[in-house]
Amino acid sequence: MKIGEVGQIAQCSVETIRYYEKEGLLPEPERTAGNFRSYGPQHVERLRFIRNCRALDMTHGEIRTLLGLMDKPDDGCGAINHLVDEHIGHVDARIAELQQLRQQLTVLRRQCRAEQATGDCGILQGLAAMETEPRPERHTHLG
Repeated sequence: MKIGEVGQIAQCSVETIRYYEKEGLLPEPERTAGNFRSYGPQHVERLRFIRNCRALDMTHGEIRTLLGLMDKPDDGCGAINHLVDEHIGHVDARIAELQQLRQQLTVLRRQCRAEQATGDCGILQGLAAMETEPRPERHTHLG
């Protein structure tokens, strides 16, 4: 198959496929006599796997690890469970951060209950007066 066909089947752009090849997530395809890339069903399966991992917000490093483990079908899946448990922890940390952000925005929003002149807007005044605290160190894969 040509790269466009693989992209259509796997629902990935040609640029994404080339990027995944460059990043080592997708093995380079064989070349035809005319030096065109020739993809097989294994490329489609791998692209779908990568796409599904990305849909779960996994990093390329996490995906690379899972692909490496997937390539060893006789090994135990403890490392896979550990990786997913860590990813769940990252998601939990992000949810907590987003809940804190929502709380801050809600408090700020309460400072301006009615339409008024911009100079009297409680939100703008609150933003100008707000003391920012140093960002806590993130312990997620987002850094």
